[in-house]
Amino acid sequence: MSEKMGIIGRKLGMTRIFAGDGSAVAVTVVKVGPCPVTQVKTVEKDGYNAIQIAFDEAKEKHLSKAMKGHFAKAGTGIFRTLREVRLEGPAAVEVGQSLSADMFAAGDRVKVTGTSIGKGYQGVMRRWNFRGINDGHGNEKVHRSGGSTFPGHVFKGKKMAGQWGGERVTEPGLTIVEVRAEDNVILIKGSVPGPRNGLVMVRKQ
Repeated sequence: MSEKMGIIGRKLGMTRIFAGDGSAVAVTVVKVGPCPVTQVKTVEKDGYNAIQIAFDEAKEKHLSKAMKGHFAKAGTGIFRTLREVRLEGPAAVEVGQSLSADMFAAGDRVKVTGTSIGKGYQGVMRRWNFRGINDGHGNEKVHRSGGSTFPGHVFKGKKMAGQWGGERVTEPGLTIVEVRAEDNVILIKGSVPGPRNGLVMVRKQ
């Protein structure tokens, strides 16, 4: 199986476990798979190598006619979520084959992609860590503002107040502490993006 293979999961929350030396390790509990392979893409046919995997069973009434046909062709059942995982070489799995937690092992380094927690509309001090404006005499009610936008034009990428969070984020360099294959659960040490019950993609590095 490719080293860059990935799987879809759901972030269940955080807990702690105790290492062999008695130290407490904070971990994030992620339920991964089972994720059936619904499509295999190749360089010859599609221009690149990839697999499409599904997660979270759904009801037929919630799918479009096109998606029903897609799942019927794959013969995997009906699912709510589809994701594509690009591969460096030809896929070592076939359509209908299922990926689960046992593809990982304790000690594996992974990167996790998810949607960060939305913080709403925030000012520049909270969003960008601006220090604010001097609060001496004569400056009234401007202490948390962003300051001047000279020369009167907002350049692309300028740090200003706005929506914070709710973005696609990838956290690399996380470590799998434990794999509980019977429950399709993995315990990850590090910052896993997204809220509780949020969907994440876990990929080997």
